[in-house]
Amino acid sequence: MGMPVTIEVVDSHATLQDFEQVFDCFVAIDERFSTYKESSEISLINNGALPEEEWSNDMKEIMVACEKTKLETHGFFDIAHNGLLDPSGYVKGWAIQQGATLLQKAGFQNYYVEIAGDLQVAGYNSEGQPWVIGIRNPFNGEEVIKRVALENKGMATSGTYIRGQHVYNPHNASEKLTDIVSLTVIGPAIVDADRYATAAFAMGAEGISFIASLPDFEGYQIDAKKMATFTPGFNQYVLS
Repeated sequence: MGMPVTIEVVDSHATLQDFEQVFDCFVAIDERFSTYKESSEISLINNGALPEEEWSNDMKEIMVACEKTKLETHGFFDIAHNGLLDPSGYVKGWAIQQGATLLQKAGFQNYYVEIAGDLQVAGYNSEGQPWVIGIRNPFNGEEVIKRVALENKGMATSGTYIRGQHVYNPHNASEKLTDIVSLTVIGPAIVDADRYATAAFAMGAEGISFIASLPDFEGYQIDAKKMATFTPGFNQYVLS
């Protein structure tokens, strides 16, 4: 989907084939879910060329999960846009999770899988320490404003400072989301951290409260006035 991918496996028995298996998985997901490819399954669905009874199992799984997320987020996560379906807001986190699951099934215990800043980590880094992840200053991309230490967690950031206004409020599609510029979510699994980050960002200033209401999830939000707000348990991850 035109996004950079990084995979690191610390375990010494990792081979090139293990990395290729994960990248092949990502390519297959892109071929199925990319809205930029006319031959993708999601494009065929949107063009009316593929009836629901012929959808792949992956597509059915994603559609059910997106509808579930819509209900959980009171409609702030909605993949329907102008009569078309675009599950990209769910698929990226799901793809990272698929890659991480492949590594886990291969017996690896220490790894890092990232697509465009969203990531899943397991175990420890090459120094035998928790994975250290930086949260960028949305007003200065060269500056890291927080460093967090993660073990067996997923982390996703939703914002407008890199890709512009690509998230919208489904309850008012014409409204530009300008109150919040960055919202980072940490949770047990990236597939959930990513979907909740997207929905919470669409909620505007109320998004961080939504994240705080979720068991096992923490968030860090930066608004247009450069003020940071975070959930009560976020500091447990922050490095001093």
